[in-house]
Amino acid sequence: MSVLAIDAGTTGVTAVVVSPEGAVEASASQEFRQHFPRPGWVEHAPEEIWQATLEAVREVLTRVDRSTLSSIGITNQRETVLLWDRDTLGSPRRAIVWQDRRTADVCVRLREDGHEDRVRELTGLRLDPYFSATKLAWLAEHEPHTWALVESGRYAIGTVDSYLIARMTRGLHHVTDVSNASRTLLMDLETGTWSKELCGLFGVPDDALPELVPSWGEVAVSDPRTFVDLALPIAGIAGDQQAALFGQTCFDVGDSKCTYGTGSFILTNTGTTLERSDAGLLSTAAWRSPDGELTYALEGSIFVTGAAVQWLRDGLQLVGSAAETAAIAATVPSSDGVVFVPALTGLGAPHWDPHARGLIVGITRGTTRAHLVRATLEAIAFEVRDVLETMPGRPAALRVDGGAAANDLLCQIQADQVGVPVERPRMIETTALGAAFLAGLGTGVWSSTDELRETWTLDRSFTPARPREDADADHRRWLAAVERSKGWAEL
Repeated sequence: MSVLAIDAGTTGVTAVVVSPEGAVEASASQEFRQHFPRPGWVEHAPEEIWQATLEAVREVLTRVDRSTLSSIGITNQRETVLLWDRDTLGSPRRAIVWQDRRTADVCVRLREDGHEDRVRELTGLRLDPYFSATKLAWLAEHEPHTWALVESGRYAIGTVDSYLIARMTRGLHHVTDVSNASRTLLMDLETGTWSKELCGLFGVPDDALPELVPSWGEVAVSDPRTFVDLALPIAGIAGDQQAALFGQTCFDVGDSKCTYGTGSFILTNTGTTLERSDAGLLSTAAWRSPDGELTYALEGSIFVTGAAVQWLRDGLQLVGSAAETAAIAATVPSSDGVVFVPALTGLGAPHWDPHARGLIVGITRGTTRAHLVRATLEAIAFEVRDVLETMPGRPAALRVDGGAAANDLLCQIQADQVGVPVERPRMIETTALGAAFLAGLGTGVWSSTDELRETWTLDRSFTPARPREDADADHRRWLAAVERSKGWAEL
């Protein structure tokens, strides 16, 4: 029996059907609009996410035999928060997206009041606009009439997975898993439960939050009247980066992966041990099994990587498509001293500066678009190196996935910078694959993680080829540029 996976990302929804052999039988995608009401603000219309989900699923069902489907797995953009009416399932406002920076002042106030150390102790996170609770605190302060209906119990709060499951089940289920909950600043990371202390700090009523359920195992059944005539168990839930870790079969302690998406996210499996970082990394829940065992990870979150390529395409119109970047960048042997710091929504790990802004330095009369395109690919590799150098230990190899992993030049630059082989699997859309693996594990399509591990197939390994001293010199120039980008929005 095959598994239907739904990957509700930042710019669109992808529906994938995965066979018992771990192969993609069919896929379909549907984009939805990005809303930017003010500089630094990013929003999504919940109804548009739902309609994109329905369209993607309808399309993929035309390419497979729906009678072979056994279950549904869901993975999603994390930290984005939504409100919806428990009865009508309509949303009173647009979702506030993980990239949104409007809550920087909220974070400053909480930090100045001395709360950051306690928040970090309980959650493994830091006070940053990235995370969900700061967005909810902003809503309570700036939209009191809407927030009053949250407090009265009429409006539910959730992440994208919670919202989709509510829509798929006609409002019968309000659930999420620890991988999503651990990104809200409201979950106690050690216990894997909502924290009354944190809910009190951010002013969030805990009864508005979803029930915490295992990452795999049947938690609900889709309603065919609502969800394209499908009555299937929803049996896998994970935030996108944890789903990619699972899809890359990084089941052993020390296994690491990097997903190139809108941003890039490096996760290392730390097993049942909750490891903490003083170097800008986040401690996070990877997944929780049906028997209650929590698996943890260390994560480095980079906000803008693929989005920088989109900016080259849409903002500057330097490239016609992301696929062109490798060929254009390859027309020059180097960026010729040009450095691009893509802090378009601030800096994430390990620098953590919401007031940083994008910067291009080193431009001369000889600079061409090819130099800027190459500098963009190099920036992605530099950002990943910055994170890996703060990880405990050095991975034997770095597994990569996401759309930009198809870029051979990027993978080679990445290997040169991190100094270990970069391994690209045949299936690079491992976020959806991880959701399918979780659902299939929860319904018996696969019997164990050992069986899942056998489905992983290497496409190509990129080994470091550049002299180390040259790669290090480029990286030092990058770090100097990063320092110049910091605090720019406060000037």
